[in-house]
Amino acid sequence: MNDQPIVLGIETSCDETGVGIVRGTTLLADAVASSVDEHARFGGVVPEVASRAHLDAMVPTIRRACSDAGMALSDIDAIAVTAGPGLAGALLVGVAAAKALAIALDRPLYGINHLAAHVAVDQLQHGPLPEPTMALLVSGGHSSLLLVPDVTNDIRSLGATVDDAAGEAFDKVARVLGLPFPGGPHIDRMAVDGLITIEFPRGLSSSRDMQEHRFDFSFSGLKTAVARWVEAREAAGEAVPVADVAASFQEAVVDILTRKAVLACKEHGVDTLVIGGGVAANSRLRSMAEQRCAAAGITVRIPRPGLCTDNGAMVAALGAEMVARGRAPSSLAIPADSSMLVTEVSAREGLM
Repeated sequence: MNDQPIVLGIETSCDETGVGIVRGTTLLADAVASSVDEHARFGGVVPEVASRAHLDAMVPTIRRACSDAGMALSDIDAIAVTAGPGLAGALLVGVAAAKALAIALDRPLYGINHLAAHVAVDQLQHGPLPEPTMALLVSGGHSSLLLVPDVTNDIRSLGATVDDAAGEAFDKVARVLGLPFPGGPHIDRMAVDGLITIEFPRGLSSSRDMQEHRFDFSFSGLKTAVARWVEAREAAGEAVPVADVAASFQEAVVDILTRKAVLACKEHGVDTLVIGGGVAANSRLRSMAEQRCAAAGITVRIPRPGLCTDNGAMVAALGAEMVARGRAPSSLAIPADSSMLVTEVSAREGLM
């Protein structure tokens, strides 16, 4: 429907400057400027470098999104922006830009939660979310299981990472194996030629852990186990089978993620699982989730890889859903909240 409001979304929580434009559930533009190459030599994201990169990329990326959508800024009906969680300085750039646009264009502003946006973006590819939906979010900063009765207003945390998130573990293991940053795509590619020959630990999966941390995740012990295994081989003067280590490590991560996600669906009577976040682009996670969900009678929805990594389209998607459901916009005084809880789907008011 062409009379649906057009929403521009801005994402700057980490190292991607994303600007997306959405009409309803139709994606009109998805422009992304990544600073990942500037961080690669440090082996991880440097907050100050990311913030400066956002400053440089913001205006050109907004212009590119408008050009791709074939419209002017004056055609936009609402502005949505990631208010948190994320890197404080990086968030501040996006929030400040969104406020400036909202004031200049006299449009409503929606400060939204980055994690909720990773759930909402699936609607751009697969249509409206069933209610409730179960969501497994896996990225460099988050590994979370969420029960989602209403993506605009009611998200409940069932479990989260207690130490290293899945994406963080991929980066650290890649460094141990001498692979470039970011580690996820490189481990995924190496694992294709590897054999799952090493039994690495599955964190928080013992009977006692399943009582206290039923839907929580831990990948710190797994990362350490991989490092010690590699060190032992090197100390013995033996070659490290990088592809086999990558495949075995990846299998351990994917096994526990999908096992707990399917269990959460069964125990809460939810028959749809959405998987989002950067690690959702991993080929083995996708295939195992499809296999296990099919066996359990659960529908699994995973956006295309470009919508899994951080982008402005996901922010615009959640903003558009809020507009469609008549949710109140945010105050222009909303803060950039680096520790914003996932249960806070949107920011309302506060001081910056």
